[in-house]
Amino acid sequence: MNILILGSGGREHTIAWKIAQSPKCKQLFVAPGNSGTSEIATNVPISVTDFEAIKEVVLKNDIKMVIVGPEDPLVLGVHDFFLADEELKSVTVIGPQKAAAELEGSKEFAKEFLFRHNIPTAAYQSFDANTVEAGCAFLETLKAPYVLKADGLAAGKGVLILNDLEDAKTELRAMLVDAKFGAASTKVVIEEFLDGIELSCFVLTDGKNYKILPTAKDYKRIGEGDTGLNTGGMGAVSPVPFADNEFMSKIKERVVIPTINGLQKDNLPYKGFVFIGLIKVGNDPFVIEYNVRLGDPETEVVLPRLKNDLVDVFQAVGNQTLDQVDIAIDDRAATTVMLVSGGYPEAYEKGKEITGLDQVEGSLVFHAGANVKDGKIVTSGGRVMAITSFGKTYQEAIKKSYQNIAKLHFDKMNYRKDIGFDL
Repeated sequence: MNILILGSGGREHTIAWKIAQSPKCKQLFVAPGNSGTSEIATNVPISVTDFEAIKEVVLKNDIKMVIVGPEDPLVLGVHDFFLADEELKSVTVIGPQKAAAELEGSKEFAKEFLFRHNIPTAAYQSFDANTVEAGCAFLETLKAPYVLKADGLAAGKGVLILNDLEDAKTELRAMLVDAKFGAASTKVVIEEFLDGIELSCFVLTDGKNYKILPTAKDYKRIGEGDTGLNTGGMGAVSPVPFADNEFMSKIKERVVIPTINGLQKDNLPYKGFVFIGLIKVGNDPFVIEYNVRLGDPETEVVLPRLKNDLVDVFQAVGNQTLDQVDIAIDDRAATTVMLVSGGYPEAYEKGKEITGLDQVEGSLVFHAGANVKDGKIVTSGGRVMAITSFGKTYQEAIKKSYQNIAKLHFDKMNYRKDIGFDL
């Protein structure tokens, strides 16, 4: 069958790499794609939120399956768009419908869902521009650090963790009154701070059944030792060494099962990935957030460990027969390190030529913010590419990634040299 992937990042290149291995995939298209996807698929230069253009591509190329990479088209209702269209409704779409995508589209919606279904999470309250002073008063009842979350989508940058009460009040006013994050911060969720170590749990559901995929831990801060500004993610490790069988059974019983049951009880139609951002406090899991798609760069360590034919798995999601699929996982560790543009996550330059890709041995290179220009591969974004390696241990895998990074170069290339440091 012909398959279309929506998106242009490292996540989408990884999905494309995995799908291209399936004998069931006849032709693969990625919209808009990047330099990595162009080597294994046909890139289509359209926006992931231009639904009419997507429809045209699907009909013109007889596409039978669409995999939605990023959150924006899901929150805007791309799955509903397909179901409402006579010519498109038979196409399998991997990603939840709009009502369920609110789990990522609105932090307040997600918190209400968590409380309604008794899923462990931090205490919180929500505020808007009219209640900003009540928000400041609520901050005074909490202990530092203070957690402020823009309610809407802010490209992974709408969460602030502040140690000073006055700073927290200033930032709350900046978000609500001065629209620091635009429309995303017309409402702000203030949460109690949970102290622990974070990890991500990935679940695939067909709306009735579910499968738990490998855990991963990503590293969000730009600087070594988890310092500096938040980014889209600087690297990841899978599996998470501290997520032993006992802890995983707590995640399954307290978080995964109530989440899947909650989606059904609340009539939130869901066929796709549920990314559950967790924090281990003591020996208990608490939910920090939901995402309604695979995480990036976690995809670059989770999917390479999946032994199944991904098209088979996605067909089972479409047919609601996921219970009949046995998920097979490579027991080796996988790690990935993200190469980023100098200056990222603030201002950075694009169009820098990337060299040394032909020298990489024993690692997978997933392109993110990179494109082909005049026959050369050049940078086109903040996070440029992810170098993924396998090993018997995560230490062995990470060493291999760093050995290959030494062969790569672009002007002002930056990366974290301590991925996995806290494990």
